[in-house]
Amino acid sequence: MKNKKSITIFLVVTFIVSWILFLIPLAFKNQGSQTHQIVTTISFALAMWGPGIGAIVATLTTGGKFSDLNLGRLGPKRYLVWAWLLFPVLALVTGLVTLLLGFGYFDPDLTLINEAYYALPEGTGLTPTLLVIAQVFAALTIAPLINTLFAMGEELGWRGFLLPQLLPLGQWKAIALSSVIWGFWHAPAIVQGLNYPGYPVLGVFMMLVFTLLLGIILSWLYLNTQSPWVPALAHGSINAVAGLPVLFLLPGFNQALGGTLASVSGWIALAVFVGWLVATRRVPVGAEKALISEDAD
Repeated sequence: MKNKKSITIFLVVTFIVSWILFLIPLAFKNQGSQTHQIVTTISFALAMWGPGIGAIVATLTTGGKFSDLNLGRLGPKRYLVWAWLLFPVLALVTGLVTLLLGFGYFDPDLTLINEAYYALPEGTGLTPTLLVIAQVFAALTIAPLINTLFAMGEELGWRGFLLPQLLPLGQWKAIALSSVIWGFWHAPAIVQGLNYPGYPVLGVFMMLVFTLLLGIILSWLYLNTQSPWVPALAHGSINAVAGLPVLFLLPGFNQALGGTLASVSGWIALAVFVGWLVATRRVPVGAEKALISEDAD
């Protein structure tokens, strides 16, 4: 590893900052569902910057420079296209897998869309059809850009800092270890129902599978560009489209099994793409592109 001290500082700062924010909603559980939901949304969004803060603190307190985090770099532009468009395709595959495996069923009445429509103020001029189009359009265009502002907090930490620090262990070990730590970091949020409602304990372990598969893809993007912006855009796209299939499924299905990229159905979609990356020798990334340390311990 490059610098055990900097990794330790990064992990301590990251977990303290993020887990405090993750736990704040628990203090508002009895304040009404709307208040609790608002607090949860804000706290969880801010928690995403825990790893970014950890990366900055660890870099600056161990003799590094802010420029070491590569925020001024984008890398080959084609990877920005991958980052933006890959996950809408994988979300579509997730929806199809959900239907094929019987984990969910198509809702011809679009119940969730209609519920959202009737909750809108009068005079919006929207119809259920326009509402669907608007949500899908936003998820494919503006939402990934907005989400990138928060996703950068995670990607600056996990891919921009921790992954390069671990690369002397070997690419696969670095990707796996950084991805598992990333998954465990979500534990307080998972216990509160994020991604796997109804599975507060099992969900923590399911999240590890999800982040391991996803971590391979995001690491592939980072190692080919050496830029945190590219995986941050991908992360923003993931957050925008991960639940789109849910809009078209009958309510009441098991979200741990289908409907979202984090579900078992999503794992299948992600695993197929990871398999393609491995089969075509895109992962591990060539040594000339990866950030392999020359001064490993």
